[in-house]
Formats: sequence, structure tokens, C-alpha cells
Amino acid sequence: MMNNLIKKMKILVATEKPFAAAAVNGIKDIVEKSGNTFALLENYTDKKQLLDAVADADALIIRSDKVTKEVLDAANNLKIVVRAGAGYDNVDLEAATAKGVVVMNTPGQNSNAVAELVFGLLVFAVRNFYNGKSGSELKGKKLGILAFGQVGRNVARVAKGFDMDVYAYDAFCPKEVIEQAGVKAVDNQEALFETCDIVSLHIPATAETKQSINYALCSKLKKGGIVINTARKEVINEDELIKLMEERTDLKYITDIAPDKNEEFAAKFAGRYFATPKKMGAQTAEANINAGLAAANQIVDFFKTGNKKFQVNK
Repeated sequence: MMNNLIKKMKILVATEKPFAAAAVNGIKDIVEKSGNTFALLENYTDKKQLLDAVADADALIIRSDKVTKEVLDAANNLKIVVRAGAGYDNVDLEAATAKGVVVMNTPGQNSNAVAELVFGLLVFAVRNFYNGKSGSELKGKKLGILAFGQVGRNVARVAKGFDMDVYAYDAFCPKEVIEQAGVKAVDNQEALFETCDIVSLHIPATAETKQSINYALCSKLKKGGIVINTARKEVINEDELIKLMEERTDLKYITDIAPDKNEEFAAKFAGRYFATPKKMGAQTAEANINAGLAAANQIVDFFKTGNKKFQVNK
């Protein structure tokens, strides 16, 4: 890493959907105070613009932008990509690893924003989308949290404020850790769906989880059950969920990631289905700024000390 201490690194922020101005200014300040060079590509409309911009970049900060093999091949100097946010399925990890490029995310920076959104959507859902008819309350309801990472823990924290009965399952988080947070741990995801009135999804889109939220699993929900998805659309088996909701007119599906079959869901399940116009989980000024600044600090630290704490392509 000694050469990195001498050479000025070009750190590019490339965002089709820009950061807030305060975040951009903060990133620029961090980069320039570290002795490196700041570059910015915002609102790009053509992939060629991104390919040209990354050609001489040493580091790249993105949001939901896709870093494909083509992008990585165009970036001959690239050493690190940081996705400002938790999810990183928009980066080709295999191609990055093959090129020796470190990929990181910024876990926890968006977690409160996503957790608050969960409850904004849930209140909307249990009050029948504010249609004037009598709804129900969240107090006393059993909430199941599928995956107990930073977002899941924040969801649990907020749920306690609503006086909900909180359960969780995470294949990679020990039961003792879940229980230390004052949450009831269950043995598997089937038990979570069987036990709870509402299940909130916080799993990443991986080979194991894609389309895992299916007919068999969701059919275990109690009468009046709600599935809320602020994770990834790919984890839902859309055909099977449609089939189940046709059979069970008591179920609701609420999401901030419109499914591929959004029009079919909306047409068939009026009053039981809602999707936001675009992904809203991290769409707060605070989360936007936090994630951007974290990305910049991680890159600066990587070049200065070699710190790879948040690397996701190990």
C-alpha cells in the first residue's frame, strides 16, 4: 500500500440517481482533504458516459448503478468500488474479484430510514390504505423479522415502540444475539411465518434466497397476514404469491420495490396490495448523506491503511 500513500488517487462518484448536494459536497471534502482527487458523474443517460468516466478512476462510489464486467473492463486503474448502501447485487462480484477489485458496501447507514419506512407502510396497510373504513392496530400484533442485520434490528427497535410482539429468524445470526436484543428467536423461517401476523423481509438477493418467499411459505401466515418487502424484489416468487392471494383474500402484500408483475398485482388485489413508485428505503436526506460520507471515508481508509473491513467479495 506504500505507493498509494504517495500517488494521488482519483475517486469517482458515478450516480445515475444523484446524491443530495450536501452528500456530494461532503464526499468531495473528505476526498480532497485526504490528498486525493475528486471526480463526479451525475445524471448520466448512456452507459458510454460511465465507461468513459471510469477509464482512469482508482476508486468508484455508486448508489444503485450497475457495475458490470463491461464497466470493470473499462476501468484499468480501478482498485475499489463502494456501494453507498447495504445491498450490492448491482455489482458483478465475480468479475471484480477476477480483476482484483475490492467491493464494499456501507452497512447500517440506511438502516433507520428503511425501518421507519416499514412502519409507514404498515400503518398505511392496517388502516386499509386510508380508505375511510375501519382498520386495525399494530399494538399486540406478532411481527416476524426475516434476517436480523442492521435493518432488522432497527425494525425490532421501532416495533417495540408500537408495543408489538417481535420475533426474528436469521440463518447467520445466533439465537442468543437475537434474544439479547429483546426479540424472540425462532428456529426457521417456516416457524416465523406460522407464528406471526406480519412478516417483514430483510434478506439479500442471493442464490439461496431468490424466489424463496413462495406459496408454501406464505400460506403459513395467519388469517389477515401481511408480507412487507423492503429488501429485494427477486426474493419473491411472484407467480406463487399471486396464486396464493387469489386463493386467500385475507392476505396483503406491501413493498417498496415494484415487482415485475406490478400491474397484475394491482389489478387483482386492490385494497390488499401496494407498491411505491420507486424504491424508497434509503430515500431520506439523512441516509443519503450518511451512506455517501461512509463510502468516501472507507475508500480513504482503504488507500491509507489497507482496511478492507466492509469488503463483500472475499
